[in-house]
Amino acid sequence: MTMGKQRVLVVDDDPAVTGFLRRGLSYEGYDVDVAHSGQAGLDLAQEHTPDVVVLDIMMPGIDGLEVCRRLKAEGNGPVLMLTAKDAVSDRVRGLETGADDYLVKPFAFEELVARVRALLRRGEAPTAEVLHYEDLTLDAGARMARRGGREIQLSTTEFKLLHLLMRHPGQVLTRDQIMERVWGYDFGGESNVLEVYVRYLRNKLEANSEPRLVHTVRGTGYVLRK
Repeated sequence: MTMGKQRVLVVDDDPAVTGFLRRGLSYEGYDVDVAHSGQAGLDLAQEHTPDVVVLDIMMPGIDGLEVCRRLKAEGNGPVLMLTAKDAVSDRVRGLETGADDYLVKPFAFEELVARVRALLRRGEAPTAEVLHYEDLTLDAGARMARRGGREIQLSTTEFKLLHLLMRHPGQVLTRDQIMERVWGYDFGGESNVLEVYVRYLRNKLEANSEPRLVHTVRGTGYVLRK
């Protein structure tokens, strides 16, 4: 995280939206950079590394999905997709490009601020603990897992999810408990973001056909067990 004020980069081709968010987020105490195209957003992110990016999807030229991919490839922090595309398939596609959250227009400013704060909390440095379960090891300081001798790179959200499960091995965690502890607020009952990230995590943990450790408890939640 940066020292002093936290920096938010807003990328949207609608000047009304960027002006509104610049005023509102500045009032909330953030330094705000604004870009009106995908390329301008990428350029600003290189010039001043943002703590969080609020990113529109539908823009001329480089769209928000490609901007998100490039930002994540360069190791940037959390991305909140802000868009009028509200279908479940659109949300999943946004998350699969690396977005950390998804907010549909029109939106309440208070909700956007809450989501930005939650994303910034998730970026705080973890304690330097090492957790073990079966052949799985999680190094919290390095945000890295190992399965046997295989190294597994984790995104911020994947790390938070696995960290929570490994701190409660054998305990069934409800969907609401996981959403609250990993995302810090309620996504709403219709959101399948948890299922998306469980799938990501399983794909990485089972990449060499290892036995499943993250199990679904139908109608309840998830559990880490053999």
